Amino acid sequence: MVYRIHFTVQDLARTRVSEAPMPLHELELAARSLQSRSRPAHLGAWRHRARAQLSAQARMTLALMPAVGCSPGFLSPTKVGAIEDLLEQVRSTPRERVRTDLLEVAHHRPSLPEWSRRLADDASLFTDICTGLSHLHACLLAPHWAQFTEHLAADRTLRLQQLLTGGVEQLLTKANPQWMRWNPPVLEIRMVDGADHDLHLDGEGFLLIPSMFCARAIVTHGRPVSVSYPACADQSLRGLTALAFMPGHVTSPSVSTLLGRTRTLVLTTIAKHQGCSTKELAARAGIAPASASEHATILREAGLIRSLRQRNSVLHSLTPLGLALLNNPSGSRAPQLDL
Repeated sequence: MVYRIHFTVQDLARTRVSEAPMPLHELELAARSLQSRSRPAHLGAWRHRARAQLSAQARMTLALMPAVGCSPGFLSPTKVGAIEDLLEQVRSTPRERVRTDLLEVAHHRPSLPEWSRRLADDASLFTDICTGLSHLHACLLAPHWAQFTEHLAADRTLRLQQLLTGGVEQLLTKANPQWMRWNPPVLEIRMVDGADHDLHLDGEGFLLIPSMFCARAIVTHGRPVSVSYPACADQSLRGLTALAFMPGHVTSPSVSTLLGRTRTLVLTTIAKHQGCSTKELAARAGIAPASASEHATILREAGLIRSLRQRNSVLHSLTPLGLALLNNPSGSRAPQLDL
């Protein structure tokens, strides 16, 4: 079955990609993945470790976020911001909003826990749910957030390049071709729960949200309507999603060779022109394409840049480590690198 989103000219003009990660929205998708059996080779170790750490409050909150189906919107706003601020916003949710969201979910999910009926009126219970949400974030996302942020930024670089070279049509066509099909002026989304529905945006615009945990396409009603899709779906992310190891910075041996004059020029050129191709990098740095490719490879192995292939081009952008190095050339506050 298909979920059809109808665009007007105004909606196409207001279509965009999320400018930064949305922690609580990503947390909901992580909670869904935790309860799913999909991608066992990639997520099995992460699931095993996270389940062993869940508190009683976290398990209660998890019951409101099923592997498939709707969940209360107040728990996972599609907002950018610091996690502490977003959690405080959830704690301050008006009780009428809590009641309305739960009634909407109950309409589609009659199997909601019995205690959820008291959530809007029981302050102690609501506090437990908010505490559980915080615990879920600590278990599911916090240990890996820096790593996730880098890959989400890489996906946004790719989408912006698509928007620049092919407009909104290319953006909607290539963001998630396995689950989404652009049939102008309608975006058709394949739904696993059998939903068959038409949604008219009516000029409110549309938001694409790259996600590390989304395995298909998930529609979120709001202003604007948004669709989450797998980040870098056309790239291999096995090295990231196989969360068998705790994250941590491992310094590559190549780091010791980074600060030659030409390589520093390449790094600063990428910093000034995020998402540039190897050909563009070579032209801007005044070096041969083969030399630009060689230097970019060393910078990437050292963790200072990320590279993403798009068709016949490779796009380069700075990582937080590379930015920190450029911002602290004296090394007084820079990451500890053996240079």
